[in-house]
Amino acid sequence: MNTETLYFALNVTGPVLVLLATGYLLFRAGLLDDAFVASGSKLVFNVALPALLFLSISQADFSQTASPELLGATLIATLVFFIALTILVHHTVQPKAARGVVIQGGFRANMGIIGLAYCDNLYGPEGLALAAVILGVVTLLFNVLSVFILNVYLPTKRSLMQHLAGIVTNPLIISILLALPLSYWQIPLPEFAVSTGNYFAQLTLPLALLCTGASLKFRSVGGDARNIVISTISKCLLYPLVITLSCYAFGVRGTSLGVVYLLCVSPTAAASYVMTKGVGGDARLAASIIVITTVFSLPVTIVGYGMLQLSGAL
Repeated sequence: MNTETLYFALNVTGPVLVLLATGYLLFRAGLLDDAFVASGSKLVFNVALPALLFLSISQADFSQTASPELLGATLIATLVFFIALTILVHHTVQPKAARGVVIQGGFRANMGIIGLAYCDNLYGPEGLALAAVILGVVTLLFNVLSVFILNVYLPTKRSLMQHLAGIVTNPLIISILLALPLSYWQIPLPEFAVSTGNYFAQLTLPLALLCTGASLKFRSVGGDARNIVISTISKCLLYPLVITLSCYAFGVRGTSLGVVYLLCVSPTAAASYVMTKGVGGDARLAASIIVITTVFSLPVTIVGYGMLQLSGAL
């Protein structure tokens, strides 16, 4: 392991691992409970993370931060990967009701928490701003694809209007849409608004990682092992590989490529559990996929980053 990869392992993934483990241990010790995790997660989702995304995007130069090639390659590759994964899972996963859960777990990355934490630790404000813009665009696609695939395979379906209402009222999406015009036209925010927003934004990653760690529940996977393996390989290996190579083919290099990789290699998003449970799907399978991908993604992230460095792409 060369010096730069060792630095990455210790200073980028290390703090994320420590906070996840701390949350897990504090919960097992009784210092955190389910009520704290539920309240903390709501605070992150409804206030802190929207504030972080709004400030990061609004204060970045959108025209310079994210190129059309980067955003286009990410979106197109995600859609193509989703279609390929759906075809594979349709013919390999049983029971039928598990297919939507496996597909969602196989592509929906936890960009908003672990991905942003990686980018912030490695690239600072510049990387965080770029990551926020990518997250803003990809989050919309993630939600649409997840709604579609869960409705296809689950017997209990929510109406299209219910899902559209959920997407339109999503605090993350609202904050992103409000920030994009400010970023595009470079409209400055009042200093007091930036200072106040920063207080909320600074809560985001530590609290989110603690709550994520506290919510991890290691249990026997039983008959779900095969389906969990499919989701884990897809999410931790294939999805970041396809997205990173696609962006590279479109000429994305350096910090931009590193940010895309770190976002896509992050484990399955906790939102996949919430959405699965909300439509009456196999929430236990969704939770197991989140846990296994969280553990497996850490060494994959380090190895993949080292390979990108050796290739000279970063």
